[in-house]
Amino acid sequence: MFSKKSIFTFLQAQVAAFLGGLTDYGLMILLTEVFKLHFTFSILISGTVGAVINFSINRFWVFKNQSGYVSPINSQLFKFALVVLGSISLKSFGTLILQKTFQIDYRIGRLIIDSFVSYGFNYPLIKYWVFKVNEKENVVESN
Repeated sequence: MFSKKSIFTFLQAQVAAFLGGLTDYGLMILLTEVFKLHFTFSILISGTVGAVINFSINRFWVFKNQSGYVSPINSQLFKFALVVLGSISLKSFGTLILQKTFQIDYRIGRLIIDSFVSYGFNYPLIKYWVFKVNEKENVVESN
């Protein structure tokens, strides 16, 4: 059903997401606990930093052979920025809803929301839209 290449790409993308997410989560805790920002603002800032790390790893390692170096970086950055805006919004509002409605600590709520956003929103959009192989670019590259 799934090729070895698609499974390997998925696993690589999870490494990229983990490293970006680890940075994101750690910075969120730092900004909230030490600098006393509300967690929704901390998520906005930390999510941006984590996104830069995630994009870099995805472009230069995960999707490098598929479209990373073939597609223009500006197009990928723009699409990635839109995905990140959606992702940060879902994480911030989702965490807030869990905290306000169910009194779930923001750190736990964030982990719950992240799992849904990562697999159901980020990965499909990053793979099939941001780093999608453009057949025209593929033909030019192979000639």
